[in-house]
Amino acid sequence: MMTDRAVCVFPNDPPASDDGRVLDRLRRLRIDRFLLLILATVGLAALLPASGAVADGFSAATRVAIALLFFLYGARLSTREAVGGLRHWRLHGTVVASTFVLFPLLGLAIQLVPASILPTDLKLGVLFLCCLPSTVQSSIAFTSVARGNVPAAICAASLSNLLGIVVTPLLTGLLLATPGGISGKALPVVALQLLAPFVLGQLLRPWIGAWVARNRRHLQVVDRGSILLVVYVAFSEGMTEGIWGRLTLGALAALVVTCLVLLAVVLALTWFAPARYFDRADRITVLFCGSKKSLATGLPMAGVLFAGGPVGLLVLPLMLFHQIQLMACAVIAGRLARERRVAVPA
Repeated sequence: MMTDRAVCVFPNDPPASDDGRVLDRLRRLRIDRFLLLILATVGLAALLPASGAVADGFSAATRVAIALLFFLYGARLSTREAVGGLRHWRLHGTVVASTFVLFPLLGLAIQLVPASILPTDLKLGVLFLCCLPSTVQSSIAFTSVARGNVPAAICAASLSNLLGIVVTPLLTGLLLATPGGISGKALPVVALQLLAPFVLGQLLRPWIGAWVARNRRHLQVVDRGSILLVVYVAFSEGMTEGIWGRLTLGALAALVVTCLVLLAVVLALTWFAPARYFDRADRITVLFCGSKKSLATGLPMAGVLFAGGPVGLLVLPLMLFHQIQLMACAVIAGRLARERRVAVPA
């Protein structure tokens, strides 16, 4: 029977009491090997940047890979489960408000930082990451480690990604319609390259969803391959156009501080603001689902939304924020788990 808190239950959910398996997952998240692979791709682009006809070929391959990626997103994501999770509407509404309202407002505030401290492209990159949906895997894993409401976390993260397919391009087009950003002219391209494959995947899900789920490990090559293609093409363009010469150590340090402050503010608000309305387990869910931003969704979207722009600089804040959020949330989840064990002795 479905309770108000256990809004949806997946058969393969990691049980909150299985500390060994979840802590093992947490350790893997703290050492983000895929981020290391991304950094290696950046290094390859620095040493062997694509240019001319080769760059055009990589760009075409990237567009195909991104379309396939969002088709698989549509085939994997259960709309019925995500929408069914709205039964716990206050929790999901809080996560959505943090993801698509609080973050963009903070991103707009960061635009007030002088360009002499934080360059315009990096400020726009911060605003772009503020428009992205939450993560799925790490949000659920951290919630489980901290003894939060895991079923609600699954639904909240899924709903965030479902909404992000539409909301993120709209927010990005609205807030970044400035020099160096994008305009409404990009929205038809987004609809064709992101939304249409996603909808097609949703329509075909009754026939291919089970096959996609069974072969998820093998299909990761599409997820990760598309992201690596976006990174390689973006940073190759940066090398050939010389945009990295504009990035100083001072600007990089300012970006690190900006990401730290942004995450700290959101973590504080998502933990203390809901204290009146939710119990501890639900507050933990809001904390981890409402403070994350998805690298897996953000990089492919950037390749579409900022095509022809300085994509390398625009996605740098997202890559940095992604690693900071994993490290910070790993520490917080462990502390919350220890506090829970002390409060409720085994």
